[in-house]
Amino acid sequence: MKSHVIRVLSWTPVAAVLLCCRGTAVAQEATAPANPAPTKEVHQGTPATLPALRLTLEEALARARKNSTQFQAALTDAGLARGDKSLARDALLPNVNYNTEYLYTQGNGSGNPVRYIANNAVHEYISQGNAHQILDLTSISTFRRLSAVAAVARAKAEIASRGLVVTVFQRYYAVAAAQQKLQAAEKTANEGDRFFKLTQDLEHGGEVAHSDVIKAELQMQERRRQFLEAQLGLLNARLDLAVLIFPDFNENYEVADDLHSPVPLPTLGEVQQQAARDNPDVRAALEAVRAAGFDVTGARAGYLPSLALDYWYGIDAMRFATNTDFNGRRLSNLGSSASATLVIPIWNWGATQTRIKQAELRRSQAQRELSLAQRKLLAEIRSLYAEAETALNELAGLNRSAELAAESLRLITLRYKDGEATVLEVVDAQSTNAQANSAYQDGAVRYRVALANLQTLTGVLTTP
Repeated sequence: MKSHVIRVLSWTPVAAVLLCCRGTAVAQEATAPANPAPTKEVHQGTPATLPALRLTLEEALARARKNSTQFQAALTDAGLARGDKSLARDALLPNVNYNTEYLYTQGNGSGNPVRYIANNAVHEYISQGNAHQILDLTSISTFRRLSAVAAVARAKAEIASRGLVVTVFQRYYAVAAAQQKLQAAEKTANEGDRFFKLTQDLEHGGEVAHSDVIKAELQMQERRRQFLEAQLGLLNARLDLAVLIFPDFNENYEVADDLHSPVPLPTLGEVQQQAARDNPDVRAALEAVRAAGFDVTGARAGYLPSLALDYWYGIDAMRFATNTDFNGRRLSNLGSSASATLVIPIWNWGATQTRIKQAELRRSQAQRELSLAQRKLLAEIRSLYAEAETALNELAGLNRSAELAAESLRLITLRYKDGEATVLEVVDAQSTNAQANSAYQDGAVRYRVALANLQTLTGVLTTP
């Protein structure tokens, strides 16, 4: 009986503790928010993420052409120049107008002449069509000059288009390279963490000094900072490309990773042939010389006469009617007339000679600019081709260096585990690996941009 009492007494404190815990839980439930927001409900209110748009280089170029303000401005200038050419051509052709006019003049009574002698009758109605034509050399020269100006505008639009290609190449492959760099930075950051853990384990085993752990931790922190910088670099590269190709600033996209796809380099002879045949800078300079030449011809036409021809048909009568009764006779008011005016310039205080000198000065300047464009083309062919060739030759070496740096890091890390290498060797191998990988990505972008620069001369875009 005594043992039972002892058992009851020993369980009494336990029961009291359990009751206290139950009361605390009830109090906590009572003080909790009445309507807590579950995690699932929060996620349910968030809109579903749309799948990322996957962009190829050709799609990025097409979007950039639609969205680029500078390229669209060049197209607008070309369209305006084409309109000016059309207007100048129309000015060479006869034009037809229909005029209706009523003239009222104060008279001197019935049967008396009008007071205002310039008019033909007290009431005069004019309703007639007019065919008008001007024949002069100035209008013909203006049309030819504007035709050349339109060709210049088209060539400048082509220059803007090819320059846009270079910009798209730079930003598109900058995104691709930034993605590769981010992956490499993440890998090196993980390797830094593992190496730090390795040094700690070796220190605990008494195999390395604490200085190795400190050096490994410093290296780990550096790799983490590089990873963060790589993330920032990718973000900035994506934003730069998004501004260029999207009108509504869309960040939800991906680029096709073809940065390291093999792309052949055309021969120097092919580049020279294509550049000589279809270079917009030289073509624009040639058309500018033609326009300046027609400007000189138009200025010299100021010495020559011009002829204006007019033909009228309609009503010019005292009644607005096709017929009129006169002395019991019914007469028709419809009639026609024609005129020819020859204007012969005699004296204008040397204005024509001044315009000729100005036009000749502009033509001389256009010829100098053409010569400069031709020389620049020859120099750019050699320079840009050498740049592309050098980038291609270095690319294989950069790839090999990246592979060797990765293998060297692996071997030195193994040697460090066996106590055959120092921590400084491992750190140096990690730095070399990161630098070699970054240089390889930059070299690939350099080669792609060099190919894009070549197409500014040739018009031929080399892609995988």
